Amino acid sequence: MASYRKNEAREWAREHLKGVANVVIPSYTGDLKGLNENGIRHDIRQEIDYGFAGTLLVSEVAITLNEYRQFFEWANDESRGRLKLIHHASFNTFEENIEAVRIAEANGAELVLLSYPANFYAETPQDIYDYTKAYCDATNLAVMLFPVPLWGFDRVHASDIETSLIRRLLDDCPNVAAIKAEGAMPSIMHFVECHRLFGKEVVVTMPLEGEMIPLAQLVPIQFSGTSNTEYFGPMIPRIHKLLQEGKYDEATKLFWQIHPARKANGVANAHVPQTLFLHRMLWKFQGWLNGFNGGPMRQPTMRLNEGQMNLLRKGLTDSGIKPTESHNREFFVGRNLENAAKVKAA
Repeated sequence: MASYRKNEAREWAREHLKGVANVVIPSYTGDLKGLNENGIRHDIRQEIDYGFAGTLLVSEVAITLNEYRQFFEWANDESRGRLKLIHHASFNTFEENIEAVRIAEANGAELVLLSYPANFYAETPQDIYDYTKAYCDATNLAVMLFPVPLWGFDRVHASDIETSLIRRLLDDCPNVAAIKAEGAMPSIMHFVECHRLFGKEVVVTMPLEGEMIPLAQLVPIQFSGTSNTEYFGPMIPRIHKLLQEGKYDEATKLFWQIHPARKANGVANAHVPQTLFLHRMLWKFQGWLNGFNGGPMRQPTMRLNEGQMNLLRKGLTDSGIKPTESHNREFFVGRNLENAAKVKAA
């Protein structure tokens, strides 16, 4: 159960939604027949150790609803309130997404990142409104809207979710409490527009650290999330803290220090505008380089090659961030190998 009522979601977000949130991708057993409890708990501890304030529990992978329940239960038990758990509303259908949010509500979720199913073909603003409104009506949790090119909504408006539609949703959905403003990415215009129009009502976030760090020196950004910032180890929470303290020179110095890693991240993820899909195995490898569990992933999944892995390693080294010395092959095993039989027996 959330610590706030539905009509208090925005007040809660303005007061409590602070810091940096990244992602945790579920870890699987070695035979891929179940989830890896030790690996998941390991990653939650790593989040806390690195100073992250919250994390998205990624569902955009091959995972069942029952497994997602386990994922949330273990993450909630391990975090014990030290980490804000964000539900990833990215299942196959509206109905399945409602089942999933019930699981999240019962297991410590404090925020929802609202995605849209791959088979959802919106043709008008009303189509987007109807799905979003129905979802918000079905949960008492705070909801973070997510305008981004991934949904294909540019067929409706160039900004992906136009601000006049966001205005309607804010008026009609009291639990819309934040906006992850990546519309028309890589342009920052949608963030600027959302901050200007809605920044006094809801938390407007820029999750992309390369844009967040300079923008936060011009406008307040109390929360940045969610993205693959675990690639930089503890650096992004550290930089965000400096920004909140007004220590812009120190934050800028670190911005330039990690620029080689930022460029490597950009090259490794350059496929996204064409595929409209995030390479979750690559993101998991990025975390593994900095001590997260890693481990095998189920098919279908995008694959990793040696060139990508070595590029990401070098980006960290050139940024003064020491990656793991373990051989790349060890990523596909993970730091906390479990068999499905062990999970079932427990």
